[in-house]
Amino acid sequence: MLGIGYVQAPPTTHVMLFRKGKVVCEGAGMSFFYFSPNATLVQIPLASTDVPFVFNEVTSDFQDATIQGEMTFRVTNPGKLASLLDFSVSARGRYRSEDPTKLNDRLIHTTQTLARAFTLRKTLRELLVGSDELVAQVFAQLAESPAVAMLGVEVINLSVLSIKATPEMAKALQAEAREKLLLEADEAIYARRNTAVELERQIKENELNTEIAVEQKQRQVRETKLQADIAIEQERATLVDNRIENERKEASAKADALKAMLDPLKDIDWRTLLAASPGGIDANQMIAMAFRDLADNADKVGNLNISPDLLSTLLGEQESANGNKPPKSNRRR
Repeated sequence: MLGIGYVQAPPTTHVMLFRKGKVVCEGAGMSFFYFSPNATLVQIPLASTDVPFVFNEVTSDFQDATIQGEMTFRVTNPGKLASLLDFSVSARGRYRSEDPTKLNDRLIHTTQTLARAFTLRKTLRELLVGSDELVAQVFAQLAESPAVAMLGVEVINLSVLSIKATPEMAKALQAEAREKLLLEADEAIYARRNTAVELERQIKENELNTEIAVEQKQRQVRETKLQADIAIEQERATLVDNRIENERKEASAKADALKAMLDPLKDIDWRTLLAASPGGIDANQMIAMAFRDLADNADKVGNLNISPDLLSTLLGEQESANGNKPPKSNRRR
């Protein structure tokens, strides 16, 4: 009324009252009356602002990637910002220009520029898994950026919600990753089977080693028994040799004794020895000796007559000695 206005700002709004191009009153959360015809009222929000963004960038391997995230900032130097952008409001509290919306655009453009520099150095595969590195690098560069400092704002937080490739490349990467996982699964199965085969080989080898050890023990037992048998046979052979030697010595002794006993008799005629025997010589022996002498001197005998009685007597006594009776003569009448 009559050009008198009243403003009551919240604590999160910085109010500046300009008159004749100079600031006559400013502060956060102020309330005052002013004369609107010769005054300009500027209101700059001091609360933190969340600005979402979506960037379409190209990686170093010429693949498209979409980066989606959110940036949070707040105004730290309202005077510097007011000198660059028009935040003046009307009597009803509405901004007179579209400059307040340009602040978000300028910050987004700066963020996109820094993100593009990072993206161009990475391949698509590296970019998809490098969101943390992207956030750390871009956030540090925003804190040191002259464009951000010139606006009088401070970036509080930067987050990347997602990094996506085109559907075709996403399917290709998924297929590649799937094949790699399947290959790793096959390698795991192969390794498990190989381990099983190796364990089975070790078991077989242990079994064979056990059998070899058992065979060696059995061979040692057989060798021990064989050595014992050989020792017994050697002792037996020694015993036999000793027995033979003893028998040989005994026979030699007997032969020497017999030889000593017979040597005095070798020059004596056998007839004399026979006559000197304890039983003497009977009639048959005398007749046999007579026949022996006749046989020795057969070339000197012309005719020899043996009476039948003598022959019958000799034959009868021989048959009686043998236990046979003389045959009876069968005469026919």
